[in-house]
Amino acid sequence: MTLESTFVLARYFSNFLILLIRLGVILFLLPFWSGKQFPKTFKIGIVLAVAYVLAPVVPMEIRNQDILMVLIQELLLGAILGFSARIIFAAVELAGTLISDSMGVSIATVFNPEMGQSTEISTILGLLAMLLFLALDLHHDLIAIIAKSYEVLPVGRIRIDNLLVKGLSIGGQVLVLAVKIAAPVLVGMIIVNVLMGFIYKAAPQVNIFFVSLPVYVFIGLVILFLSTPLLINFLGAQFSGLKEEINQILILAKG
Repeated sequence: MTLESTFVLARYFSNFLILLIRLGVILFLLPFWSGKQFPKTFKIGIVLAVAYVLAPVVPMEIRNQDILMVLIQELLLGAILGFSARIIFAAVELAGTLISDSMGVSIATVFNPEMGQSTEISTILGLLAMLLFLALDLHHDLIAIIAKSYEVLPVGRIRIDNLLVKGLSIGGQVLVLAVKIAAPVLVGMIIVNVLMGFIYKAAPQVNIFFVSLPVYVFIGLVILFLSTPLLINFLGAQFSGLKEEINQILILAKG
């Protein structure tokens, strides 16, 4: 570190520390960047580098405010911005679990470095969503929006009440999105279950469990394969509205 960079860091050290909160929380929640495939030292280095670059230029308005309240505001804003960007992946993970449960294959689980323990269906859908996310170049767009958020919403001018309401509404969207993603397979499994019930009534001597399990898996995979174009279009529409969603959060937090 040169003498000039040391002087800049010493002069804006308080700004640097405050910037670390919002940037750190967002980065550790962002899709792709938050994955366990990236070492923690790499993530910390990225946060430190970005905070160092922004420290001299980001406006700070905390003269007449409690520093603890400012830190809480930054922590809450970072968490909501990060989770809003991650909500689609959480919905995909939940949708994969719902599909696996309906097909009867949820007993087989694998370790997903992005989400932890998950089913194979969740892993496949998660990889599809991540590839689409990267193909749309949203990881770069999100970083640009985060850097611009300090211009739209300076430190010390955040309304917590609006953020809390928005955070609750975002959390409720996970189940809705998951059901929409899993809907084709879930409806297909309901129809198959009804048909299996008729078969059991017509031929009670048939061991319906051993007959139905491979049928559930086969029909579920066929429906999932046929509905993949619809899934890609749906996820693409959700990703396209992600930037607008984050901008709305910034506007609400500004009051």
